[in-house]
Amino acid sequence: MHRFILAFTALVGATEVAHADSRFFCSADDKNVRFTVESGFKAENGHVLNHFRGALILKNETAPQPLGRIDLDSDSLTNHWSHAGELRLEVLYDGGKAAGGQTANLIVSAEQRNNAKAFAGTYELAIEGGTAPQAFNGKVSCGSK
Repeated sequence: MHRFILAFTALVGATEVAHADSRFFCSADDKNVRFTVESGFKAENGHVLNHFRGALILKNETAPQPLGRIDLDSDSLTNHWSHAGELRLEVLYDGGKAAGGQTANLIVSAEQRNNAKAFAGTYELAIEGGTAPQAFNGKVSCGSK
């Protein structure tokens, strides 16, 4: 019986930690870009990053062609912040030779209002290393699970 109680307590404790973690997802789709990013943070102090992934497509006709579709992973996430309903993500993609030496720097800033599951903010995207630097910005929609 003692082993059962110990095992049950460990199982309940493990499930509570899993439910306490935070997942955020953000997307934008306008005349210049379409992107979706998803990040997960542990609920522990410091909100350590669990995972990050996403995709970015440049739709603007003046956008540099070598970039096209960009797949993002945790290595691309250079800065992240999640605290009290505020979400900040900075993503740097350096495609090297495959992207013609160009980089894409995406910054997402969003805030939750009244603990809502859906919230909104803005994005800024800077493309550098091509013939001329380009910058795009717009609205982003985010949510949490």
